[in-house]
Amino acid sequence: MSRPVTIFTGQWADMPFETLCQKARSFGYDGLEIACWGDHFEIDKADEAYCRKKKETLEKYGLKVFAIASHLVGQAVCDQIDERHKSILPAYIWGDGDPEGVRRRAAEEMIRTAEAAKRLGVDTVTGFTGSSIWHLLYSFPSVPASMIDKGYADFARRWLPILDKFQKLGIRFALEAHPTEIAFDIASGQRALKAINNHPAFGFNFDPSHFGYQGVDYVKFINMFADKIFHVHMKDVGWSKVPADAGVFGGHTEFGTSGRYWDFRSLGHGNIVFEDIIRALNKINYKGPLSVEWEDSGMDREFGAKEACEFVRKVDFPPSNIAFDAAFEKK
Repeated sequence: MSRPVTIFTGQWADMPFETLCQKARSFGYDGLEIACWGDHFEIDKADEAYCRKKKETLEKYGLKVFAIASHLVGQAVCDQIDERHKSILPAYIWGDGDPEGVRRRAAEEMIRTAEAAKRLGVDTVTGFTGSSIWHLLYSFPSVPASMIDKGYADFARRWLPILDKFQKLGIRFALEAHPTEIAFDIASGQRALKAINNHPAFGFNFDPSHFGYQGVDYVKFINMFADKIFHVHMKDVGWSKVPADAGVFGGHTEFGTSGRYWDFRSLGHGNIVFEDIIRALNKINYKGPLSVEWEDSGMDREFGAKEACEFVRKVDFPPSNIAFDAAFEKK
């Protein structure tokens, strides 16, 4: 049986929830990974009645929900808070903008998110963690090891109480390893897990698009963290084979700007080798959803979302349950 194909609603939050459900069904999706912004899933409203109504809307269009996503609030738990965060956070999380207050309220909201996930009937929350040390990525002036140590200690101090609550509720947090997060490649992923003593409620939302242009082995990431792949994003990225004007870090240019080394692409239009990913997921026995996170500044999103769903169904295949050469053996 092939894995369910879902669509992440984060890039569609300008669209009413029911409208998106209708479109997702028409595009061919089995369900949604619902973002906790727009009117898609509002944590401050997510009581039993609210969750029941969401499920009824999903059922109306023959859709299921496998995860909810809290990237925006999760980002604020560990980040260096500034004016950027005001534009992505609910007003009741931003408050007066005092950085430590924002981080504290964001942490409280993450616990409420796990409680809401439980009411909705899902066991996975995808999202970001933020990072107090991302700005120290390039080591000049020289960054003492102690400063990086403090960053991972800060991550552990802020996230362990959240993860303990997740574990008690039977909910898992799947970090989308990503630049600006506490884990953004294999090495930092290992260090993040070590910082929280490999907490059972913490794993990864695997998304190859954030690794390919960095030069990170995205198939090795699956094999390295086999028991920690809680959720999978299907997203493509294209990068140039010739010198570019703006390199790996983007040169302060916007997505879609001519001369960038890389840009996100609709599935099948970039450089990610998805067959290798499917084979690796089969090897680790991943049976969860394949969730399309659609981003491509050069393509109509409705055309792209439909095409992406078809792409995932074509590229996904089940593992073999026999050795192919077993038939040659004498019985």
